[in-house]
Amino acid sequence: MDKPNITQAMIDAYDEYTHLTLDRRGFMEKLSKLAGSGAAAAAIMPMLAANKASAALSAEHDERLHIERITYPGASSQMKGYLVTPKAADKPLPGVIVIHENRGLNPHIEDIARRLALEGFVTLAPDFLSPLGGTPENEDTARDMFPKLDMATTVKNAEASRAYLSTLKVTNGKVGAVGFCWGGGLVNQLAVASPQLGAGVAYYGAQPKADQVASIKAPLMLHYAGLDERINAGIEAFKAALQANGQHPDIFIYDGVNHAFNNDTSTARYNKQAADLAWSRTVAFLKQKLA
Repeated sequence: MDKPNITQAMIDAYDEYTHLTLDRRGFMEKLSKLAGSGAAAAAIMPMLAANKASAALSAEHDERLHIERITYPGASSQMKGYLVTPKAADKPLPGVIVIHENRGLNPHIEDIARRLALEGFVTLAPDFLSPLGGTPENEDTARDMFPKLDMATTVKNAEASRAYLSTLKVTNGKVGAVGFCWGGGLVNQLAVASPQLGAGVAYYGAQPKADQVASIKAPLMLHYAGLDERINAGIEAFKAALQANGQHPDIFIYDGVNHAFNNDTSTARYNKQAADLAWSRTVAFLKQKLA
């Protein structure tokens, strides 16, 4: 059977479904029209969605890493998290919070936490659905939980995560954050809320309001997908507000790629060239700012 042809309109419809107001039934009806039939839509859907079964880029039980599932104090309740420490470290290392997409703490984000740890960081991937019981197995269920989160409390939980990681003996006290999609937006909000944040890297994340930017102290690196019109609409205002505040963010726009281009578990949206380039820039930036 030939590989289905996935068009930009299909990807845009999926983005509308996962981030805006289109429900699953409405999305499948729209996808069926775009694909030509319900059967074609059913074949295309898994290629648009993230697939947990996809191979990780780092081993789940890498012998070079110490991996723990932990709980720690959040703003008003316990937070669950995935903590990864390089075993060979002979001195305290910088810390990095890895913030998930609007699917919760899943194997893909745990993979990114391991990959960053292999680059010489102590990484903590918090489960920001912890106040609601934690990330469920079903990713559609997880997505539906995000509107129920109180955003002010969520930002406080991000700051609690930063503070917790900074106090561990295995870290040097400096903590940055990297986030993707919903998590990229939370990195930006954490930068607003936390003068102690050492550095922030936001992948295709929603920007804070211009009047919030004056409190940002952390250096920022911002990655955007060239085809991501929804998120990209806020770039210029954010850039101008940061520059007016004396900030000079590193902003990169990757032409011809879609929102979630870094997520290697999504066949249709992942772009290896852009993801590899953004990753190399991210690692170098965090090493420089958190040393």
